[in-house]
Amino acid sequence: MALWPGAGSSVDHPSLVALGESLDVPVFLVDFPYRREGRRAPDRAPKLMAAVRDDVARLVAEHEVDPRRLVIGGRSMGGRICSMVAAGADGDPPLPVAGVLLLAYPLHPPAKPERLRTEHLGDLRVPTLFVCGDRDPFGTPDELAEAQALVAGPVTSVTVPGARHELADADDVVIAAVRDWLGSPPR
Repeated sequence: MALWPGAGSSVDHPSLVALGESLDVPVFLVDFPYRREGRRAPDRAPKLMAAVRDDVARLVAEHEVDPRRLVIGGRSMGGRICSMVAAGADGDPPLPVAGVLLLAYPLHPPAKPERLRTEHLGDLRVPTLFVCGDRDPFGTPDELAEAQALVAGPVTSVTVPGARHELADADDVVIAAVRDWLGSPPR
């Protein structure tokens, strides 16, 4: 599994670290280039998608992994960019992966539900897990259900009661949801 952080964080994000340490599969936490370069502001989507493709190619080569056995995803922007690459939204063929993990998917900017980030979802054909809080200003459970219905592949959705976008204090719920989705026993 390869996971990328959200726009305002890095691979040191406590929830990503906790997830990486709790699964029975190898988990690679990967920063986007702007973070590796010490910048705080994210690059535009085309550059981020190219970075995911490059990072996946590097991981596949370094660890001799079949990309079709690799789950990609991450928190917020990291997951969104991975879903776009898995759907081929960058104009290249969809990245052949086993699935996509979307933690706190940023369906739209807060208080701007008309600016949906769903254009690529109809081309997402791999198993996809959404884990989102029911108080997330980036998308309500009802809004997310509508968006998830657009996904062409199988969708699993877990809503964390009382959680906002940060999914604070929800690591146990997130880890259990990912383990269940992967079919991995608890440690």
